[in-house]
Amino acid sequence: MVSCMIPQPLLYVLCGAAVGLLIGLTGVGGGSLMTPLLVLGFGQPPAVAVGTDLVFSATTKLAATAASGFSRRVDWRIVARLALGSVPACGAVLAWLWMAHRTPLVLDAVVSRCLAVILAVAALALLLQPWLRQIGLSLTAAWFDTAQRHKVAFTVAAGVVLGAGVGLTSVGAGALGVVVLLALYPLRLTPDRLVATDIAHALPITALAGAGHALLGHTDLRVLACLLIGSIPGILLASRLTIRLPAAFIRTLIAIMLGVVAERLLFGNSLARVM
Repeated sequence: MVSCMIPQPLLYVLCGAAVGLLIGLTGVGGGSLMTPLLVLGFGQPPAVAVGTDLVFSATTKLAATAASGFSRRVDWRIVARLALGSVPACGAVLAWLWMAHRTPLVLDAVVSRCLAVILAVAALALLLQPWLRQIGLSLTAAWFDTAQRHKVAFTVAAGVVLGAGVGLTSVGAGALGVVVLLALYPLRLTPDRLVATDIAHALPITALAGAGHALLGHTDLRVLACLLIGSIPGILLASRLTIRLPAAFIRTLIAIMLGVVAERLLFGNSLARVM
């Protein structure tokens, strides 16, 4: 748990700014870093951390989508395909959470373990991004007609997985979404369009999941306000810097952080303090 001379509200503002920069630069960071940070760093209950982060992510992604959309970097057709699967899947998870919310200890345990697993998967996926893109290029070249014919179905199916992950853990829309888009659309999306499209798709499902968690009482409004004060300037600045930074370095750094966080959630002592 965070313990230093800096006032806690200011720490939340600084964390929001740092995560906002990462969201704008890579499309990753909303749930992947903020949720475990709230759990491990600030001692928030897992369900409350997820709910607070979802509203935070939806707001920051709205700012990033506006910045990207105005410059015509978003591929809205791909966003629609993903949302066709992700929005219903997220709604189904929220329905389950509504039925399970009367047993908060069990709910926190499920959320914590699912969060750890999906963070570990996201870390591995980020490290394998270059190879996944090469696989996507090879499959597109070898079976072009077949790949094109089934690409919509694959995209919708990927959306289902992303929507369920976001609804339960707040993770997936950025960390796994980028990897999915790289594998399915290696030729269609340039790096800046990849990030912009991933952020645009994350907006509706994080907004839906955030609203659902808020209705369940899983949102800390004071923490949320501090996070947003820092994140909005950070994400708007990052949207201007996307193509100038070494993507491989940032991707590897985030993957290492996600791996460490997953290990702490599964085996560390911090989880025991919040359960």
